[in-house]
Order: sequence, then structure tokens, then C-alpha cells
Amino acid sequence: MKVDLFDFDLPQSRIALRPVRPRDAARMLVVQGSDAPFEDRGVRDLPALLNPGDVLVFNDTRVIPAQLEGRRADGEAKIGATLHKRIDLRRWQAFIRNAKRVRQGDQIIFGGGVTALAEERLGDGSITLLFEGEEPVEVLLDRAGTMPLPPYIASKRGVDAQDLEDYQTMFAAEKGAVAAPTASLHFTPRLVDALDAAGIGRAMLTLHVGAGTFLPVKADDTDDHQMHAEFGRISQTTADQLNEARAKGGRIIAVGTTSLRLLESAVDENGIIQPFAGDTAIFITPGYRLRAVDGLMTNFHLPKSTLMMLVSALMGRDRMMAAYAHAIANEYRFYSYGDSSLLLP
Repeated sequence: MKVDLFDFDLPQSRIALRPVRPRDAARMLVVQGSDAPFEDRGVRDLPALLNPGDVLVFNDTRVIPAQLEGRRADGEAKIGATLHKRIDLRRWQAFIRNAKRVRQGDQIIFGGGVTALAEERLGDGSITLLFEGEEPVEVLLDRAGTMPLPPYIASKRGVDAQDLEDYQTMFAAEKGAVAAPTASLHFTPRLVDALDAAGIGRAMLTLHVGAGTFLPVKADDTDDHQMHAEFGRISQTTADQLNEARAKGGRIIAVGTTSLRLLESAVDENGIIQPFAGDTAIFITPGYRLRAVDGLMTNFHLPKSTLMMLVSALMGRDRMMAAYAHAIANEYRFYSYGDSSLLLP
């Protein structure tokens, strides 16, 4: 399938550089079926838009300060590193800025006295970094790293202290993501209380989001694109909760494409969600038959991105292109800090 089929023109003014406050004050475009009118609603309307017995599935991953700035130990080259996947206790795969100046065995000195050795150069262009010393890598990153905001935000205004709070969901618990599961950024304790009162359930899973999820698709055809693997976990308790809810007639609504991708990685041919612990590189495009979810709450995605392809698989390409045209015309805010959509096939 041609990647250009998922392209659209987005005015730069529609890219949100800060979230709305409070978080649940964001707008939400409701897209149902193949021909129902689009509904311009708000995130606070969510309890009224779902049914008692439905279950929202959240990703409880926590973003780590995975953006590092430094230089080669010989002082000759400035190096930027964005960690995107843990290999073991001391090694991470990283996308490197100025990678042509990094050779195998080079020591890179980051802030706070943090150093790492460049090891293997991988086929996707990333490099394995071995962090030196005895302190846990998480401690080193807290000292030397910054929040890894997407480039469409960071390049326009930089990263500041407010992002430490803004780019973390209220459910964040398990450290390991290098990008936020941004659909969950809209939730507040007040909204969660309203969902509880409406009889709408909550379930948790963990997918440590990697920067590769948001990389542009460089291939001309989707068959030629390779997804980066990310580690995920679904407990037996969560799997049982979701299967029971569905057996009783409830819908499984993924909050965010990360939750959807992990659920679809764990579901069997009969639509039963199984416990899961491991890597997933699932790539969902139109023609894929979704088995695990009945709906999706998600933000508005980049043109020609794997996420635009995923929502098109759920709702149909033509339907999503029309929805995005509506969102742009009605001045919805796009991307990580932007507004939301509720997609119900």
C-alpha cells in the first residue's frame, strides 16, 4: 500500500506546543461507524459516550529522561543521543545525532559525569550504548537526561521544567518509555471518578514506548517499512478482566495506539486476550482485522505515519481522511499535546 495515501496538509498553527489546562478540558472528535455525522465533543463527555461495562485500557509506562547531549571524549564532535530501547541493565539502543562522527569503541561524555561507550552500529542506523559505572542507568539519566519531547514540539520551543509534569500521564508507574502514551495525558482524577460512577472499568498494561513508533515512514510502500520492537507486558489479571468484560457484552476501548498495539499482539485467533511479556513490532495497516479492541481513544497523528495507518485500519482510510479534514477545518489541536478523538467502528 502506498504511503502517500496517508498524507494530508496540516497547517503549522494546528500543532499544539502545550497541553490545555486542566487536562480534561481538551476537545474530542467522536467518529462512529462509516457514515454517522462527526460529533464535536470534549474529553469530559467520555463517561456519557461509553456504556456501563465497557473497559478503558491504559498504558502505565513512565517516560524516562532519555534525551542526552554530549561530545566524544576527544572533544572533537558534539553528539546527541535519544535512547529508544533497553537491551539489558547497562545497554540501550539509541538514535544518534551526528552519528557519522561516532566510531565503535568511542567514549561519549554526557552531562553530570555520565559516560557511555559506542558499541555496535545496528541496521536501522541506531547505535548500542554501554553506560559506564556502577549506578543504575535510570539514576544516570535523571542526572544527565531531559524529557524526550517529539521534534515537532522541541524544535519550536525547546524543553523546559514544565514538561517534566506535562509529558507524564497520571497512570505513569513503570519506568522505561522514551515517548509518552499521549492519549492518556487527557485524564484527571475528576474524569476517572466520573468514569467510575458511570460503571466504566479500567485496566492496565505496560508498553515501553520507543522513539521508533513515531519515526517518519521513509519507504514508499508500507510493505517495505520495518517497525522497531518495543517491550510490553499484560498480566494474567488484566487478560482475565478484559475477557470477562467482553463475555458480558462490554466493549474494550484502548486508550492510545500503544495499548491497542499490545492488545493486538496478545490476542489469539478466537479473540481471547492472553497474558503477554516480550517484544512486539506489530505493524497495523488497512486490511488488518482487529480482534482485541472495539474502539480507540487517541490523539491526532502525523501525515504518513504508522499511527495514521493504524487508525485507518480501524475505521477505514476514507473515513479517517474525512475526519482529519473536519478536525483541521474546525481548528482541533494536533499531536502529542493536542486534542483527542474517540473512534468507534
